[in-house]
Amino acid sequence: MENDRNAQAAAAASGSVAYLVLICFVATLGGLLFGYDTAVINGANTFLVRHFNLAAIERGWATSCALVGCIVGVASVGFLSDLLGRKKVLVISAILFIISAIGTAIPRTFIEFVIYRFLGGLGVGAASMTSPMYIAEVSPARIRGRMVSLNQLAIVSGMLLVYFVNYFISLQGDEAWNVQTGWRWMFGSETLPAVALLVLLFFVPESPRWLTKKGRRDEALRVLARVNGAEAGAREIASIEGAIAQETGSIRELLLPGMRLALVIGIALAVFQQVTGINVFLYYGVDIFIDIAGSETSAALLQTVLVGAVNMAFTLIAIWTVDRLGRKPLMAIGFIGMCVCLFGLGTAAYFQWKGVWILAFMLGYIACFALSVGPVTWVILSEIFPTAIRGRAMAIATLCLWAANYIISQTFPMMKESKWLLARFNQAFPYWLYGILGVAALIFLVVYVPETKGKSLEEIERTWRREGSASRPKVP
Repeated sequence: MENDRNAQAAAAASGSVAYLVLICFVATLGGLLFGYDTAVINGANTFLVRHFNLAAIERGWATSCALVGCIVGVASVGFLSDLLGRKKVLVISAILFIISAIGTAIPRTFIEFVIYRFLGGLGVGAASMTSPMYIAEVSPARIRGRMVSLNQLAIVSGMLLVYFVNYFISLQGDEAWNVQTGWRWMFGSETLPAVALLVLLFFVPESPRWLTKKGRRDEALRVLARVNGAEAGAREIASIEGAIAQETGSIRELLLPGMRLALVIGIALAVFQQVTGINVFLYYGVDIFIDIAGSETSAALLQTVLVGAVNMAFTLIAIWTVDRLGRKPLMAIGFIGMCVCLFGLGTAAYFQWKGVWILAFMLGYIACFALSVGPVTWVILSEIFPTAIRGRAMAIATLCLWAANYIISQTFPMMKESKWLLARFNQAFPYWLYGILGVAALIFLVVYVPETKGKSLEEIERTWRREGSASRPKVP
């Protein structure tokens, strides 16, 4: 009996990690659907293009129309997440995922397909911003990096899952069956995880920081006490209230000197995450294996499973190291490795090396991205903005991320099939271009991005305010 009382007292003092993991797990299902929805096109693309007889620009649009939805979704969801709460926005996302999954499985025309992919993009855009923000707002500073990185793990898990699903669906019939029917099952398979997210969201609490901002202090304190323990929860809610008292709640606050630097950093990191080419490999991996490595379609689909497995394995390493090594060192390691692999892949494409070279450089690139730039970008974006306007500020940065994603995804098929570029560079030009942008990203990281490891969200906010009040603002 005494031992039971001691255990209960200890739990009250330290909080429940199990509870934190459970509610973050539900939020990460939004990330899983983000990965599933964006990567399903990789395996289905080849069959979809043949089914609707698409030209190069239409092929790019089949992929990037969802990204336009992401841009619109993010532009809307920042305001909604600050108004309605993080949880309600995730519910809306789940509903959009369900509609899109069913709709993209049964289109009669390419236009119908584009409409439903656009709706799915709205859900992806909302989830891509809201899931990491929710996790950051419920997690203690000491493990916040790891918990937010779980969202990236969920994203790559969704990608790996759909690579397996696409591969096994493709085995259910011959090439003609896949062109006519198989790709429909690939898109429709998203319905199951989307329904799971919608149901489970009814069992998690709202973000305690959003509740505090809305004056619902008792509800916020209950959540914080259950996660951190009663004493730590009381201290944290006092810190949150102090930070909110200094906030105007106006988006103009981001234009103040210190906050302006935070906004520039957030936008730049979001854009650099995309323009270094990650989604070219995630959306067009099958095409790359077929065109450059000379793989057969079934082998290319299987090779994308290997890409997904490497993505997941190195994301796990990132989760283990992000709160130990810090955000900035991991990002630097990642950008360096990505640049080496991009220049190597471009060289292999230029000299038309086949087989293992293409796979090695692609897997090396994916490993470096998953170790650092993928998860850590979302960690930083979820940390650096004030509570009262975090939703809208993250929306601005995430909107820029999806806009950059759209540009890269739309232009890659055009660059790949450009006769002018092919005559001069074979198929090397896109990879060398992404490598040059990776060098620019590394320089920006070293010069401008601060380290946020181990700091509470309120401490980070006070750092920006001190920067803004200094007579000569310094780069942190």
